[in-house]
Amino acid sequence: MKIAFAAMAAAMLIVQPAQAQTAPAPIAEDFKPSTLNQPGQQYPQVNSQGYVRFRVVAPEASAVRVSLGLGGRGGTTLTKAADGSWTGTTEGPMDEGFHYYHLTIDGGIFNDPGTLNFYGSTRWESGIEIPAHDADFYALKDVPHGHVEQILFPSPSTGTQRRAFVYTPPGYEKNPGTRYPVLYLQHGWGEDETAWSNQGHANLILDNLLAGGKTRPFLIVMTYGMTNDVRPGQPGGLASFDIKPFQTVLLDELVPYVDAHYRTLADQKHRAMAGLSMGGFETKLIALKNLDRFAYIGLLSGGTVSLEDVNTTPGYRDKVKLTFVSFGSREIEGGRSGPPGGPKVDPRANAAAIKAAGIPSAFYVSPGTGHEFQTWRRSLHEMAPLLFRD
Repeated sequence: MKIAFAAMAAAMLIVQPAQAQTAPAPIAEDFKPSTLNQPGQQYPQVNSQGYVRFRVVAPEASAVRVSLGLGGRGGTTLTKAADGSWTGTTEGPMDEGFHYYHLTIDGGIFNDPGTLNFYGSTRWESGIEIPAHDADFYALKDVPHGHVEQILFPSPSTGTQRRAFVYTPPGYEKNPGTRYPVLYLQHGWGEDETAWSNQGHANLILDNLLAGGKTRPFLIVMTYGMTNDVRPGQPGGLASFDIKPFQTVLLDELVPYVDAHYRTLADQKHRAMAGLSMGGFETKLIALKNLDRFAYIGLLSGGTVSLEDVNTTPGYRDKVKLTFVSFGSREIEGGRSGPPGGPKVDPRANAAAIKAAGIPSAFYVSPGTGHEFQTWRRSLHEMAPLLFRD
């Protein structure tokens, strides 16, 4: 099956600044270096209102612009000073949470040397973090921590060794007699298997939930969700991406490898699949056709499950223990969501319909966010306690 509609993710995965106020308050001059800056670097800076100030030294440049969000839409034009530095402040406050950005200097695309890099938009992008009022749930705390380790697993179907990251909860090494459920958690378009740990803080979210006794311990497996090198602008683009090769990698290679090398509860009722954006589309395509493998399904800004989906999927009512769907509030403004130019659906109505039909389900809306990582951090935080309730 071709997932032409996965191009939705490319179009949707744009981080938007918060809506401009009709009468904006004066910009507070309490800017501080971003928490994602390179060691010792003072810029970019963020103030208490969520404005971002950039400073780049490029004395020979004739134009410098900061492009915010995956895809580079939106941005801030910087102004040159006599010392050869370029400075500018966003026109409005940014959403809380993580954002990608890059510099355009005289037509060339560069990363900001002041900040750390994160893989997104099919390249390493600069990243900035806007402090969130609810950041406590993914904060690094003095609690027991799990481990995130890289694994390399053989993939005969692709003729390669492929990479995944596995989160094991605190105490995994000390309890050799204990077996654990597994969540297979997928990234979005243009990202890779590092996204959920680096941008999403999935490990810290689970550490904090476990420390508070709010979820059952389980493993999280994160792998690259594509089997080819599709890039924007190539003939066919994402429309040429076939889900079947990745499905083979996931079901026939990665899942058996994890079950053989980790102490898993290797059955359907202890296995979940979820993903953000494109990863949600992949989840829906794969999990609904393999309900003998997955009992829990999570779509985070990655489509919805309708009553028609339930009724036309053999075994859905009997085998699926949880259908979790989430969006950012600005993704479903007006009550409907979908790709630009494509069909619109009503996620709330779909969620209400399957709940009324007795399908175990949950629907979550992240307040004040769009198609961005703060939405997905919050979504994982809401979903995790609902998983693997035997």
